[in-house]
Amino acid sequence: MSARRTAILISGRGSNMASLIDAARNPDFPAQIALVLSNRPDAPGLATAKAHGIATAAVDHKIYAGREAFEGSLQAMLDTHRIDFICLAGFMRLLTASFVERWRGRMINIHPAILPSYKGLHTHERALADGVKLHGCTVHYVVPEMDSGPIIAQAAVPVLDDDTPETLGARVLAQEHVIYPLALEIAASGRVRIDGNRVIGAAKTNDNRTLVSPRP
Repeated sequence: MSARRTAILISGRGSNMASLIDAARNPDFPAQIALVLSNRPDAPGLATAKAHGIATAAVDHKIYAGREAFEGSLQAMLDTHRIDFICLAGFMRLLTASFVERWRGRMINIHPAILPSYKGLHTHERALADGVKLHGCTVHYVVPEMDSGPIIAQAAVPVLDDDTPETLGARVLAQEHVIYPLALEIAASGRVRIDGNRVIGAAKTNDNRTLVSPRP
């Protein structure tokens, strides 16, 4: 199977984008990063993508009257670049149900918490306030309900007594850079299947990461 033409959608510096780009340099990787697209023309991640020789584009959400018009331009850009898979990497715009349904099974996102806990924003602060002992990150397929799609991969880190949102967030981010390329590799290769809200093929490892393994 040829590598799937993949777009990474960002709103900021795109640190997870960089980890995906690095992974896709492997000629055996099943996804080709063909476009980095931002809703902010000044997003620092666009310059990073350009430095790697990747096509970039910006669709400024501020100039549109509503989400449907914005997403129409977004889709046109994706069509122009013949994109067939999307990775959301710090893309800070809620997408409409119609856009999500169009890309169902072909769009994934990374979230800085162990879903289904701590959906939404300020996850590190909320985890510390609740006194949990483990926190982490999740890569999941995108569905219309926010942060609720089938889970592809997860990683857990311990919450330390002296943690701040910043120190905890830094440890979580390091794991995001590990599991997002893994999840893209598995999702793009078609080595798992979705059964309801479950991704069949995920298994827990001894180092606290939930990885996705190929079908036997």
